[in-house]
Amino acid sequence: MWRFPWRYRESIAITAGIVLTGFVLQFTVGAFDFTWLRRPVNFILGGIIILLLTLFSIKRESSFCRWFSGAPMAVTLIGATVILGITCSPSAWPFVLVYLLILLSLGAVIARRMIPFRIKNYAFYLNHTGLWLLLFAAGMGASDVRNYVMYVREGETGRSAYNEKGDTVELPFGIELNDFYMEEYPPQLVVIEKETGVAQPPDKPRYFQIDEKQREGKIGDRHILLKEYIHEAVRNRDGAYREVRMPGASPAAKIEVRNPKTGITREGWVCAGNIAQPYAVLDLDERYCIAATRPEPKRFVSDINIYTKNGTRRNILLEVNKPYKSGHWTLYQYGYDSEAGNMSAYSSIELVYDPWITPVYAGIVLLACGSVCMLWSGNKRKEEAVDDVG
Repeated sequence: MWRFPWRYRESIAITAGIVLTGFVLQFTVGAFDFTWLRRPVNFILGGIIILLLTLFSIKRESSFCRWFSGAPMAVTLIGATVILGITCSPSAWPFVLVYLLILLSLGAVIARRMIPFRIKNYAFYLNHTGLWLLLFAAGMGASDVRNYVMYVREGETGRSAYNEKGDTVELPFGIELNDFYMEEYPPQLVVIEKETGVAQPPDKPRYFQIDEKQREGKIGDRHILLKEYIHEAVRNRDGAYREVRMPGASPAAKIEVRNPKTGITREGWVCAGNIAQPYAVLDLDERYCIAATRPEPKRFVSDINIYTKNGTRRNILLEVNKPYKSGHWTLYQYGYDSEAGNMSAYSSIELVYDPWITPVYAGIVLLACGSVCMLWSGNKRKEEAVDDVG
């Protein structure tokens, strides 16, 4: 052991020593704080890594560099990464140290294969360079990512947001909320106790989902018949409901409830209610009634204008799972006034600033292209081998 050429024993011993050092740091100074890597520290550290890789390329034929860029070290680091990924968080010192070691080892592999450059190795170059660039940008750029939340009311333009600490931060652009609207699922029916408002049975409440295609069902032993459903309804003076498409309208249903044990049948309207109109329930007896739950949101959208410093305006529809990306910024539909529901007068927008997103995407593209090329070249070699045998 410890005589060149080094193999798996030396690789495991050195990696274990680095992991042990990481645990010592974890217990003495605490978790790794990624704010330490904020610009310009990440640029300096990145420059040091590239400088070390340049030295590796010069000494690529030495015994140490052959071991460091060889399969035993690569397999050992992959195994350590899998184990630490399961047992540790990304901010744990052992994980961070192994990550840095992977950057150096993978970079040494690329440097060793790049010189001399051979065009036939293009798949290897694309794949490994893409992976290294992805790891490098994702790790070094993690500390430069900023998350903000903006609350903007309809008809107003916001130019500041709140950071993770709750401090107000001025943004290089403005966001105007033209309109906020949402689509809702039909509500559910549930039996509740009048005095406490607890859904029944308390341990596991049972619900009846309103569905105009399936008008009959049961809540426990009670039979439910949906006679009429209006998703945007307003109450009349006589207690009935009519369809009115306007702010403040609320889902309402006319139902018939029959108790087969007592033979008693109740009929009437229930309404989910909102801040504009009260909810309505259907009494079953002195203790229980049937109520409609608040409808769950199906889709909520912010119609916004984005104003840049140079005066340009862009109109977009921002909704959940459909973010808007521009340069280093990504905008997400974050939330709204949940009490007001579709009457919410404001929208909350999450803004993520990531100046390293471009190299991350570039790494993903190179990695994908390299993987496809490696599969293609591998299949081509198999076909050539079959032709030679034939």
